[in-house]
Amino acid sequence: MRAITIVEPGGPEVLTWSEVPDPQPGPGEVVVDVRATAVNRADLLQRQGHYPPPPGAPAYPGLECSGVVSATGAEVAGVRVGDQVCALLAGGGYAERVAVPAGQLLPVPAGVDLVDAAALPEVACTVWSNVVRVARLAAGETLLVHGGGSGIGTFAIQLGAALGATVVATARGSKHDRLRELGADLLVDYREQDFVDEVRRVTDGRGADVVLDIMGASYLGRNVAALAADGRLVVIGMQGGRKGELDLGALLAKRGTVAATALRSRPLEQKAAIVRGVREQVWPLVEAGRVRPVIDKRLPITDAAQAHRLVESNEHVGKVLLTVG
Repeated sequence: MRAITIVEPGGPEVLTWSEVPDPQPGPGEVVVDVRATAVNRADLLQRQGHYPPPPGAPAYPGLECSGVVSATGAEVAGVRVGDQVCALLAGGGYAERVAVPAGQLLPVPAGVDLVDAAALPEVACTVWSNVVRVARLAAGETLLVHGGGSGIGTFAIQLGAALGATVVATARGSKHDRLRELGADLLVDYREQDFVDEVRRVTDGRGADVVLDIMGASYLGRNVAALAADGRLVVIGMQGGRKGELDLGALLAKRGTVAATALRSRPLEQKAAIVRGVREQVWPLVEAGRVRPVIDKRLPITDAAQAHRLVESNEHVGKVLLTVG
C-alpha cells in the first residue's frame, strides 16, 4: 500500500507518498481501508521531528481516519468486514490502510458523510474527555475555549453550547462570524483584546468555570486570572511554550484546579473507555445535528504538504481533511 512518509524532519516538502508494508491485524485489531484522514497539530510536530509516534504505532502521521473495515484479527467481536467506521489512532492515518484496536472504532454517525466522519474522532475524544470527564462542565457554567477556530475549538464550542454552557472563545476577528454560528456567545480577538477582561465582563466579574487551553505556558497566568471560584483549567497543548510560572496563591484563593492531559500516549484501555463515552454521550448530539464536523477543506492525500501549510497558516476554521482514493 501507499502512505505519506516523512523523509527527514523538516517543512511540508518532506512529506512523500511512498510504498510501505501492508498492515496486518493483530489480536483485537481490525484493518480499515482509509477514505479520509484529518490534519492535526500533532502531525505538524511529528513532521518537524518534535513528536515521535508512541512505540508500536506506524511511523507516518495521522491520528484519526474514516473508512471501511477490510479485515479483522482474532478476539474481535461486534465488528464485521464492510462496516463503515471512523477511528481514533496513535498514528498511521495518512495511508491507504491502517490497523486499529477495535476499542478505538466508532460507527459513522447517522447523517454524517463517510469522508467527513474523519474529522470527528480526535476532536470528539479530546474535547469530551477533558471538558466533561476532567473538568465536569455543567449547564449554566461558563466555558472559555482558546483557539476557537481550530478543529478542537469548533467542536468544543458546539459541545459546550449543547451542554447548556455559556461559551467564550478566543480567535482571530476574521473567524468570529463563523464561530458565532456554531454557538459561541462571546468571541475575543486575542490580538486586540484581553480575554481575562472580556470573560470577567460577560460573567459580571465571576470568571470562567472551565478553561480549555491549547497554549500552555504563555497563557498560564492569565488563565488562572480568568478562572471563577472553584474553576477548572485543562491544558491540552503547548503552542505557547512548555514552562510557565504558576501563582499558587492565586490558584488557592480560587480553590482552582489545573489539569494537563494527552490522548495519544494513553494506554489502550483508557482510549477504549473514552471512545465508549463519546459514543454514548456525544454521538447522539451529532446525530441530532446539535454538534457537527466543521470542515474547512478537503484535499487529496497526495496534497498533504499543501494541507500542512494551510494548518500552519492558521487561516482555516475547523478541520482540513485528506481524502484517499
